[in-house]
Amino acid sequence: MEEKKFDVNSLIGFLLIGGILVWMLYLNKPTEEELQAEKAKTEAARQEKTSKQKESDVTFAQAANDSTKRQGDSLAYEEMKNKLGSFAYSTTLSSANDETTTLENEVLALKISNKGGYITEAHLKNFRRFDSVPVNLIKDGNASLNLQFSAENRMLNSQEMYFEPTLSKQGEDQILSMKLKTSENGFIEYRYVLHPGEYMLDFSINSQGLDGVLNTSQPVYLDWKLKGYRNAKSISYENRYSRLTYEYDDEKHSKLSPSGEDDELEVDVTWMNFRQHFFSSMLLTDTPFKEVALTSVDLVEDEEVDTIYTKQYGAKMLLEPKGGALAYNMNMYYGPSDYQIFKKYDRNLDEAMPLGWGIFGVINKYIIIPLFGFLIDLLPAGIAIIVLTILIKLLLSPVQYKQYLAQAKMKVLKPEMDEIKKKYEGNQLKIQQETMKLQNSAGASPLKGCLPALLQIPVFYALFTFFPSAFDLRQKSFLWADDLSSYDTIAELPFHIPFYGDHVSLFPILASIAIFVYMMMTTGQNMQQNQQPGMPNMKFLMYLSPLFMLVFFNNYASGLSLYYFVSNLITIGIMLVIKNFIIDEEKIHAKIQVKKAQPRKQNRFQKKMAEMMEQAEQQKKAGRR
Repeated sequence: MEEKKFDVNSLIGFLLIGGILVWMLYLNKPTEEELQAEKAKTEAARQEKTSKQKESDVTFAQAANDSTKRQGDSLAYEEMKNKLGSFAYSTTLSSANDETTTLENEVLALKISNKGGYITEAHLKNFRRFDSVPVNLIKDGNASLNLQFSAENRMLNSQEMYFEPTLSKQGEDQILSMKLKTSENGFIEYRYVLHPGEYMLDFSINSQGLDGVLNTSQPVYLDWKLKGYRNAKSISYENRYSRLTYEYDDEKHSKLSPSGEDDELEVDVTWMNFRQHFFSSMLLTDTPFKEVALTSVDLVEDEEVDTIYTKQYGAKMLLEPKGGALAYNMNMYYGPSDYQIFKKYDRNLDEAMPLGWGIFGVINKYIIIPLFGFLIDLLPAGIAIIVLTILIKLLLSPVQYKQYLAQAKMKVLKPEMDEIKKKYEGNQLKIQQETMKLQNSAGASPLKGCLPALLQIPVFYALFTFFPSAFDLRQKSFLWADDLSSYDTIAELPFHIPFYGDHVSLFPILASIAIFVYMMMTTGQNMQQNQQPGMPNMKFLMYLSPLFMLVFFNNYASGLSLYYFVSNLITIGIMLVIKNFIIDEEKIHAKIQVKKAQPRKQNRFQKKMAEMMEQAEQQKKAGRR
């Protein structure tokens, strides 16, 4: 057998092969950049694996949460279904939130909320309050509009539910449809239409597809509430002219009390105005409301306190569904209490303004307002008041002439009347009889002086009601008065005087002085000397009238005080002209003597008065016996 030996050549071959392999591995070693790239690749692969694991975990958790939410939503919907019935459908819509939709034109901006579907903000663009804050008739929850109705044996309130808004345009009109839904085809709709440049908007309530849902055998009420914001410098003055007015029963008009609490139940109401002095919030209907419960509460308890609100108004209207559905076409008005604006709608809205009743309102509507409107278009407000006053005084000057002529005749007869008093001293009845005979024969009488004064009263009172309601005077300045619709302040007092206030107004002071001078000229010492027993103390009245003006007009519109000041100045001037250049007392005396010489028949009234006096005299004599 052949012996095996160590083969050196084989060993060398293996070593050479091994060296070649090591050399090849060295040549193929990766660079530093390749090592970093490989490391990054490995890290990315690891992160991707981790992310997929997390996504898997999140998906699982989300699926679990969604399942829980669906179960919760289902329970919540069932609860709303029990509470709202078919109207629970509205809670499932994307509009089930407190967002608002805006309707806006050049003068008015409105915001309507999804919740309740009613106006939550009404902003008047062109007006500011006394403190320069924008005028908002509705803001920060001071108003609500609630439809109370029965559906599926439930009493529901629309202000607690969500409406779906749809905004569109038709020409220049903006249309907002707010639908309280039971399904896509079943709903109660509030529809608002805002026209360009108008404060009045169309508003309607309609229902559709609610057969078997809406219970029309139960009463349906539309409940409107509003708290009026303070907008003027003097809250007491503003509150005096803030009042709920309404039209009912075929164009009759009435109002609630401006003070305290008041309520009224009226039938067939066609409109109501929650007036805030110079601004109005109104609801009008084409179909009269069968019955309306109206309420007004005065919120100004202390005029010295800086109060936010003036009045709390309410109107709960009974609606009558027709054919099982609601269908009411109405209007809303949010704007100035301006006679010219009200008049153009031809809905008797001017009756919502305090222009006076009867003849006083007629004078304002057909004389004062058109004349002043013409003047203020041409002149500044203060100058327009002065010109208006001059025109009115010139118009009434013939009446004033008659009044002063009668006074002049009585003055001429005074010596003879004094003789009668001396002759029949102690016999008052005889003095009256002889005095009446003298006056009758001379064609003079105190009544002839009073009648012209009475004829001026309707104009006087008409202007008294006009100026506080004249929107054109609002925030118009003149001389030291920065607002002719409010008081003019020349000094602030550190305390409050009852009835007078905490400030001093100059126009009432000037008007009081002018009134006092006028009273001195027309009454004065002669009137007191001729005072008849039982007659009012004219001297006392001479001082009372200026004092009344001074105290009570301190918080009134300075435009009104300006009118009285100018009016009395003109009256004094006219009287001086009449006395010094027109009336000649000597000629009057001569005419009286001629009349006294002529036979003069007594009229029926004079005969009756003479008979009554004679009977009284006979009874007096009989009593002495």
